[in-house]
Amino acid sequence: MYETLEILRDGGVATIWMNRPDVHNAFNEALIAELTAACTALDADESVRVVVLAGRGKSFSAGADLNWMRRAADASVEENLQDARKLAGMLRTLAEMGKPTIARVHGAALGGGMGLASACDICLAGTGAVFATSEVKFGIIPSAISPYVLRAIGARQATRYFQSAERISAARALELGLAHEVAAPDALDTKLAEIVTALLQGGPKSQAASKDLIRAVADRPIDDALVEDTARRIATLRATPEAREGLAAFLDKRPAAWVRTKQ
Repeated sequence: MYETLEILRDGGVATIWMNRPDVHNAFNEALIAELTAACTALDADESVRVVVLAGRGKSFSAGADLNWMRRAADASVEENLQDARKLAGMLRTLAEMGKPTIARVHGAALGGGMGLASACDICLAGTGAVFATSEVKFGIIPSAISPYVLRAIGARQATRYFQSAERISAARALELGLAHEVAAPDALDTKLAEIVTALLQGGPKSQAASKDLIRAVADRPIDDALVEDTARRIATLRATPEAREGLAAFLDKRPAAWVRTKQ
């Protein structure tokens, strides 16, 4: 179905493997289009509870494909605008999925690759992972990825790295808040399984509502409107079948109906 991706399913978990290992999973038109389509399809699939984004070969993603960048240099502003909109749309589609998303990062996560890691809800990095917003080295800016990188590391740190394009180690990524966990290469999938197992315990609708809650509350002043909004959100959810099932399962000391194992 896809030329640049491989989708593997394991129970309620779908893993999107970027599959251009010969170019370190660098972006081109095909990868952007297919990743957008895959995220849209998996988000609509109720059998999928968690989505993992990973890369085949030596790297997670090294950013933009050089041949794509060469063509962009010769293209008109309007043609570049159309390409940029597709990239921005892909990142937004990933970031706004209703399901939990995990970036499984190993090797290079540069430019757009760092954007992908930032757009996912959770970033798990191998100890050898390297991140960077390297765009200024090519005379451009990390524009499409900026909303997600700023959300991950904040404006102050982004001010440094957007301008310096310094490489960021996995340990530094953990300090910055870009990575949630760092694991040795041989322990990466074990840690991933631990996170997935925890996510599979939560109610799917409440997880989606949690993501929407964060978008609504983040960086807003705590005023009457915000307090009312948060009250209405919890009141609405309390009356849903999922909430009733969750409470009943707790009182009955049994797993809720939605709880699934990875297998």
